[in-house]
Amino acid sequence: EVQLVESGGGSVQAGGSLKLSCAASGLRISNYFMAWFRQAPGKEREGVVSINGLMRTTSADSVKGRFTISRDDSKNTLYLQMNSLKPEDTAMYYCAALFTGTHPLSPDYQYWGQGTQVTVSS
Repeated sequence: EVQLVESGGGSVQAGGSLKLSCAASGLRISNYFMAWFRQAPGKEREGVVSINGLMRTTSADSVKGRFTISRDDSKNTLYLQMNSLKPEDTAMYYCAALFTGTHPLSPDYQYWGQGTQVTVSS
């Protein structure tokens, strides 16, 4: 059984930083596309950044230069370092695994975590 468990969310002031973690079990993250998505109330789920087995990343324009995806294969854990946070980054953040679509930031992933809330105040 595949499980993805996110952690690290919280409340921060604008300009601050947070680092999210996604601990995976039941699959080796180094073998698959992995990604972070977010969803704000009343909005569609949005792809934030992805990483493939060759460590190639794809980022949404809204987070380029601020958010960095990484992974620790020895811990089977995915990370999202978020810097220079803005109020518009407020959302539930989800980890996803096993891409099945055509664009890595589309929500075409087979496995999802339960999410971790990030709130950025101005």
